[in-house]
Amino acid sequence: MTPEDDTIRRAQRGLLGIGSDAQRAARVSNTELQRLALAVLEIEADAVRALKARVGEGFIKACRYILACNGRVVVTGMGKSGHIGKKLAATLASTGTPAFFVHPGEASHGDLGMITPEDVVMALSNSGETEELITILPLIRRQQVPLIALTGNPGSTLASQADAHIDVSVEQEACPLGLAPTSSTTAALAMGDALAVALLEARGFTKEDFARSHPGGRLGRRLLLLIEDLMHTGDRIPRIAPDAKLSEALVEMSRKGLGMTAVVDADDRLLGVFTDGDLRRTLDQPIDVHATRVAEVMTRNGKTVGPKQLAVEALTLMEEHKISQLLVVDEEHRVIGALNMHDLLRAGVV
Repeated sequence: MTPEDDTIRRAQRGLLGIGSDAQRAARVSNTELQRLALAVLEIEADAVRALKARVGEGFIKACRYILACNGRVVVTGMGKSGHIGKKLAATLASTGTPAFFVHPGEASHGDLGMITPEDVVMALSNSGETEELITILPLIRRQQVPLIALTGNPGSTLASQADAHIDVSVEQEACPLGLAPTSSTTAALAMGDALAVALLEARGFTKEDFARSHPGGRLGRRLLLLIEDLMHTGDRIPRIAPDAKLSEALVEMSRKGLGMTAVVDADDRLLGVFTDGDLRRTLDQPIDVHATRVAEVMTRNGKTVGPKQLAVEALTLMEEHKISQLLVVDEEHRVIGALNMHDLLRAGVV
């Protein structure tokens, strides 16, 4: 192999990612990788701890502006600060403070029209000199809306023009090159969470309020879903007269597939219930299913629920009494619905 061939081969290995850099990375030990990760976490933890001393006048003013706001909090930021801003807007909106994110580059091309005189603007920039933000500052000030700034530079243009400034500066980035936003974005994120939670507490925001903002989540389903939203109604309710034979009750149970049947009078008032469990206990006795009336083997005074109760209350009742079906009755004890554990499972209540 000529020297020229060797040079070409080395270049090809580098282009394919198997040259010296890849070889050097392969030689890094597991212990070293762990050490590097722990160092990052320690640096970022220190950055967050340092924020405690910054929760002062600027933070309080920011909270007061937002609590007095009759509109929404318009969050803006560029690059990594923009990503943190989007998360902050989402957190605010889900905890009782209406908010949305506006990209500062788009703002100067029409999106500033989203800001109304009733709003508050919150701008995030580590340097406080982000060009896209500085460009729209005069327009924001012209709107005469309060401006809250989260920056890592209290002497910056953005900080000096803000009505409330919160210092989120860090001593060092966790990136060893000091270039990639790491500690600075973590600090901004943590301070944003502190704002959101302080506002949540100040507003008296409850679990029920949170659930209304998260109807698709498990908490939302548990706190908002009513029994009437899940129960089987009309012809889907298994029911039978007390004089019906046990064999007829079994057919009704099989047809409706809820593992039980209500036993009702002529006005649909509940007299009892016959369940899979009752069937097992009945079959342990010498009994004729074609001659025995269901009223003789049904369970009287079974557990029932109302339609306006939370579905999670039905779950609690089932778990407490080790049952898997419930009948739903109105104020006059008429059967108006039925549900079982499978209905709660499908709805995500369990």
